[in-house]
Amino acid sequence: MKEVKSRTTWYISPEEALSEPRDNLTPEEQQLLLDIRRRKAELLQEIQQSYHPTFVFVCPSSPFRNPRVTMPGGSGAGWYATLRRKSRRVRATLRPSPSQATLRPAPSQQLKDEISEVAMDMEAVETGEDGKADQKKKQLSIGRKKFNMDPKKGIEYLKQHELLQDTAEDIAEFLHKGEGLNKRAIGDYLGERADFNQAVLAAFVNLHDFSDLILVQALRQFLWSFRLPGESQKIDRMMECFAKRYCELNPDIFTSADTCYTLSFAIIMLNTSLHNPSVKDKFTVDQFINMVRGIDQGGNLPRELLVSLYDSIKSEPFMIPEDDGNDLMHTFFNPDKEGWLSKQGGRVKSWKRRWFILNDNCLYYFEYTTDKEPRGIIPLENIQVRVVDDRSKPNCFELYASGTDYIKACKTDNDGKVVEGKHTAYRMSAATQEEMNEWIKTIQQSISLNPFYDMLAARKRKAQKPPPR
Repeated sequence: MKEVKSRTTWYISPEEALSEPRDNLTPEEQQLLLDIRRRKAELLQEIQQSYHPTFVFVCPSSPFRNPRVTMPGGSGAGWYATLRRKSRRVRATLRPSPSQATLRPAPSQQLKDEISEVAMDMEAVETGEDGKADQKKKQLSIGRKKFNMDPKKGIEYLKQHELLQDTAEDIAEFLHKGEGLNKRAIGDYLGERADFNQAVLAAFVNLHDFSDLILVQALRQFLWSFRLPGESQKIDRMMECFAKRYCELNPDIFTSADTCYTLSFAIIMLNTSLHNPSVKDKFTVDQFINMVRGIDQGGNLPRELLVSLYDSIKSEPFMIPEDDGNDLMHTFFNPDKEGWLSKQGGRVKSWKRRWFILNDNCLYYFEYTTDKEPRGIIPLENIQVRVVDDRSKPNCFELYASGTDYIKACKTDNDGKVVEGKHTAYRMSAATQEEMNEWIKTIQQSISLNPFYDMLAARKRKAQKPPPR
């Protein structure tokens, strides 16, 4: 069958409409799809057989007169339940009796519109699985962002949505892949002292293959997979796991894991000394050798080994992940929507072009696309959005407070200080009407309502009333 791609594409033969449904649907979904296709064939035949183009038999109870279908991505399985109810009514109304039907003027375009509506129903069934996949993809994206902001909450979110199993091995694999994850957040999570976090750390280290690698190569691989946290106790736990794993895979290099552990620390210190601009006195090769003297159970490591380690670090520093734990950019991976809008000022009603990003129920705006931190943040809580007419700008819409005096928001002032915004409305202008409608739709889908703010506002208004005389 040729897929119907738009509401205006209605010319499908009855034979095609009654063709077999897709194999990847359940028997119940296949029956539903056949019922809808049958209805489409009925409508096509009515067009072809109608002697008078301005009259058509329409059943008053037909579910296709004003169909409403919640597409996938709405309220769970509601879209499917709606189609099921519609399908049952279809079977009862495919051939209405004369007593049920009425003769009323209706152009053939109405039938075409009904066919288009049926086509949309069919797409809802046929793309149901795709809708579920898109939802999982969206949840995974949200989980990554939550992890970057708070690793513990991000892991809990992913487990609640069955995207991660509650096992150290599964979480370790997720962190090891690291797709879309902030490496400082990975390091913070792995360094926690909780028993489960330490089990994840052990599983994470075991995913690294250090076989036949010299120690510097193994350290390069390990330290690139996350960013070392600042706390010495966290670093200690992580380097202990590394040394144990390295010695398991390379048993003939060091006499004990303690030797490997101590030398690894010395190499990290050497890297800092040689390549940190703020360190004036750089380690010489002899100073490095003296620093690790006697670490091999009282004995010394071969000078040739230590010189080769020194030369390797001197010629090529460790590639430490550059992401900054205070950098907000990891919050803006895969945003719900982004683009340029003109924003009206608060006190001074001038318009300025700003780069807006909508993500995680918050609207962020920047002066430039390359800015790392936003000029303002507007949480989409207890607000409304509407189209407004503005003589100075076309395609305007605004966010306004819902039951509260001010919109809860913050911005960066000219001195770089973060201050609380005091706006009752934020007015924006899009380049085109289509773009404006897209922004409004996406914002509406991201708005969350918290009754606490309305209750607080009501209590505040009550407290501000003068006492009765």
